[in-house]
Amino acid sequence: VQLQASGGGLVQPGDSLKLSCAFSGGTFSSRLILGWFRQAPGKDREYVAALNWRARYTYYEDSVKGRFTVSRDNAKNTVYLEMNNLKPEDTAVYFCASGSRLILSSYSNPQAYDFWGQGTQVTVSS
Repeated sequence: VQLQASGGGLVQPGDSLKLSCAFSGGTFSSRLILGWFRQAPGKDREYVAALNWRARYTYYEDSVKGRFTVSRDNAKNTVYLEMNNLKPEDTAVYFCASGSRLILSSYSNPQAYDFWGQGTQVTVSS
């Protein structure tokens, strides 16, 4: 399984950015979960959002609810993280991850995921 995250960059507070994560080499089972995490310098990896690939259910960490949206393009095997109204505290390296053995209560646990992409830097600064 390979995950390739892209789309990061330097933006100003209030701006928007859309990250992509291309997924390949895996199976699209009903239990496939694609997760987004982020890690700021000196901090632990933090859960951002998750998507059930088959059912399209989406889940969000409280601080990004209403600002971030997870979606997927089945034809492109790609999951997206659309980020609006970005804040300086959103600055981090963003990672996508996949797993097929998660239960709902583990979606926010990075150790529950089996495969990870390489990360893409998002910097929000004026």
